[in-house]
Amino acid sequence: MQLPAAARWCLLALAVVSLVLGIVGIFLPVLPTVPFLLLAAWAAGHSSPRLSHWLESHPRFGPQIMDWRRAGVVRRRAKWSATLLMSISAASTVWLMHAHWATLVMAAMMACVLLWLWQRPEQ
Repeated sequence: MQLPAAARWCLLALAVVSLVLGIVGIFLPVLPTVPFLLLAAWAAGHSSPRLSHWLESHPRFGPQIMDWRRAGVVRRRAKWSATLLMSISAASTVWLMHAHWATLVMAAMMACVLLWLWQRPEQ
């Protein structure tokens, strides 16, 4: 089924913004990388065969995207990286923020994400 042009353009914009956020997330520990890349891959798959192919064949991003599409797989190394970076983010937030309720909310959200993430298959 072919999407209307306006919908394809919106999905393409979502793909590009998500890709940029994912790349920024490589350098900023408080911004997740993989969820944005998966969102970019999904949106590109519905809007831009060229961008979708580029993402799937990328040496760094491609294997993670294909693993996820195939069976919802998240590799153990990615799980440990996410755990480490979320722990650093939580610790820095505790140290930097004075609003304890916000720190607790953020830590609870991270804990939920990590719980879900570690339940994903690894192969």
